Amino acid sequence: QVQLVEFGGGLVQAGGSLRLSCAASGRSFSSYFMGWFRQAPGKEREFVAAISWISGWTSYADSVKGRFTISRDNAKNTLYLQTNSLKPEDTAVYYCAAARSGGPRLAPNEYDYWGQGTQVTVSS
Repeated sequence: QVQLVEFGGGLVQAGGSLRLSCAASGRSFSSYFMGWFRQAPGKEREFVAAISWISGWTSYADSVKGRFTISRDNAKNTLYLQTNSLKPEDTAVYYCAAARSGGPRLAPNEYDYWGQGTQVTVSS
């Protein structure tokens, strides 16, 4: 059974950084497409970044491009999201997700597995 566990969230001042991690277990993820999404109170879940586990191809939302970096460690089966220059509007619960198919997946309903989320709060 696939399990995704996120950690690394917290409270940070504007301009600060956090590194979010997602430990993946239950199978080999070499054919998977992995993503980070976020959901702020009263808002819909939105795409943040995605990566092909096997090729390393990446995609980012315009709102985080140049500030966030998605990466993965194949040996540790771990997905990362390095968040820099954080803004108050980045405040949300951040979710890790996995899609069984290897093609680009940018919408929440295209993902098959989800973690429980980790809270990121950016103070002004």
